[in-house]
Amino acid sequence: MPFKSVALYPCNPATTRGQSTKLSSSKDKIVYTNGRTVIIRDLKNPTSVIANAGHVRDATVARISLTGYYCASADAVGNVRVWDIVGEDQVLKAEYKVLSGKVNDLEWDGESKRIIAVGDGREKFGHAFMMETGSSTGEIMGHSKVINAVSIRHQRPFRAATASDDSTIIFHQGVPFKFDKSIKTHTKFVQDVRYALSGDHFASVGSDAKVFLYDGKNGDTIGEFTDNPHTGTVYGVSWSPDSKSLVTSSADRTVKLWDVETKKNITTYTLGTSGLDSQQVGNTWTGGDDIVSIAMNGDLNIFDKRVGDKPSRILHAPSKAITSALPTGTSTFLTGSSDGRILSFNSPEDGYDEVKGTGHATFIVGLKSNATSSGKVYSTAYDDKVKEIDLNGNSFVQASCPTSSQPNSIAVSSDDTVFLTEANGSIEAIKSNQKLFESKLKFNPTSVAAAPTSNIVIVGGEDQKVRLNEWDGKTLKEVGVLQGNKGTVSALAFSPDGKYLAAGDSSGKILLFDVNERKLVTSRWSFHSAKITSLAFSSNSKFCASGSLDTHVYIWNVDSPVKNIGIKNAVPGGVNEVFWLGDGKVVGAGADACARVWEVSF
Repeated sequence: MPFKSVALYPCNPATTRGQSTKLSSSKDKIVYTNGRTVIIRDLKNPTSVIANAGHVRDATVARISLTGYYCASADAVGNVRVWDIVGEDQVLKAEYKVLSGKVNDLEWDGESKRIIAVGDGREKFGHAFMMETGSSTGEIMGHSKVINAVSIRHQRPFRAATASDDSTIIFHQGVPFKFDKSIKTHTKFVQDVRYALSGDHFASVGSDAKVFLYDGKNGDTIGEFTDNPHTGTVYGVSWSPDSKSLVTSSADRTVKLWDVETKKNITTYTLGTSGLDSQQVGNTWTGGDDIVSIAMNGDLNIFDKRVGDKPSRILHAPSKAITSALPTGTSTFLTGSSDGRILSFNSPEDGYDEVKGTGHATFIVGLKSNATSSGKVYSTAYDDKVKEIDLNGNSFVQASCPTSSQPNSIAVSSDDTVFLTEANGSIEAIKSNQKLFESKLKFNPTSVAAAPTSNIVIVGGEDQKVRLNEWDGKTLKEVGVLQGNKGTVSALAFSPDGKYLAAGDSSGKILLFDVNERKLVTSRWSFHSAKITSLAFSSNSKFCASGSLDTHVYIWNVDSPVKNIGIKNAVPGGVNEVFWLGDGKVVGAGADACARVWEVSF
């Protein structure tokens, strides 16, 4: 094969303010959703990752069956998909429309035959059905508002508990599942409810900051955990594998470990110092005895109950769409996302790390460095700032430079001059946080690129033209125009030797120009069907990778323009960035916040 997938670096869970984020586990694997993608990752083996993007709408929750063979995942429009996780093809076993609105939670029974899905709907807020046939196995009744969580006792006789915004827990007998009693221990929204693996107890948590324990067989209330209680909404609760302890995660930025028999607080883990990002909005206790809690910013905090009062490690990764990326070595790179976070990827084992210091506040437009790799990276975002990142210290340089308008493209010349095209129709040049040049153009600029071996700066526009400019350190002077694109010029890239320029547009067409001779080399790179978002040449200048909103990645051959390698459906939701790690590996990243690596052979 001309290409093969060699790595997938997963995103972290997507979170929503004021809502519990459902995280589940099976042995050492944790399961969560982000956009349309369901992620299954092994905490003990970072290279073992499954990403399933079968949902048409955003996935909301996913759980693995007790047998470990299947995963059930649900989405924002009431669909539940059951798919195989043992085979590489992730074959779809069944798909059912169970609710008319968003599914907030689902649960397998102890025999991996039945599923209960709960959430929002017009006729009902929950549905119990057989995994094989979709036929009903009872009624989920008694709630007057959206159901937030469901849990099933895994031993016979089966029982189920559902938690709702109506401040009640409904206890169901089964099977078939039917209403047994309404439990009114909470005074505000009930965010989560979980059965112990033993089936002897279940616990609930809610917006009233309370944690309650119940008898697993009859639903009687045993008591409240009042020793050193939470002071904010409790979003998640999970049980230890031995069913003797439980863990809770709260908006008060704490994760608390409780002893079930004494109802005493054993350990309190405090995350962060202040702010929304450190709120804990969900958790799971893995079969490998790791406690995993999700922060509002998507970070996965992993705790070892035997060691200290801090996370044993933190898994950083993008949780929003990757909007820009930049290679920083043969196996390392930076990513910028739509929430303003910039992370550095170090290795499959170490994963991502946060770039230290005060960064951007919103959508990252671009990350660029000069061709000589001086250890400096420049970033710009919709907060109208240009910032410098010191790669050696993995940190932002304190000073920054404001832009005149919202930037839409960035380039860096060999002498570290930063060029920006902006929404107001201007182009700016900045160096050492000082503005050197600004000019209002006669067309709307949409993309910019700086030649690695000369003083040429290329500007693409909405008028479908590519303009060559010379930079003398003080001003830009137009010296030529390249034409042939059929849409707004949306992406530009120079080959490392400075000879070639690739120009992609909104129609999906890519033109290859010889910059020195200012002539068209080929116009046959036209297999994409949507806007070109990114272009990148290999270090030997012989191949060019392209990414598009059509979800595909193509590798084009400069010496033989008719030859190409197509990686179809490379990034679900659309490719925002492509780049090379060495000459043989291409990375694609985009809407699903994952980075995928392919090894390409020519």
